[in-house]
Amino acid sequence: MKMYLISDNMDTYTGMRLAGIEGTVARGREELKEALDRVLSDKEIAIVVLTEKFGREYPELIDEIRLSRSLPLLIEIPDRHGTQRGENFITSYVNEAVGLKV
Repeated sequence: MKMYLISDNMDTYTGMRLAGIEGTVARGREELKEALDRVLSDKEIAIVVLTEKFGREYPELIDEIRLSRSLPLLIEIPDRHGTQRGENFITSYVNEAVGLKV
């Protein structure tokens, strides 16, 4: 199984390529949709790494895949500017998902 990156910038793309992860740069909604369609048709790709910007700007595209498919797993990462999420976003996510304060 392979990993694949869809980035909104060349810096993240270059860094991941240096780590051995194939990928592409998508600029805008249509390019993101085309890249996701290509990835979804490749049964070898198990994990798709996306920059956070896509999750913020096009949540409907990302959520549709997450809700309708078990593979590939979509993971959002910060880009070169850092994360836009709150300080304790993982803790609050677990609290919300489990219903218990951790």
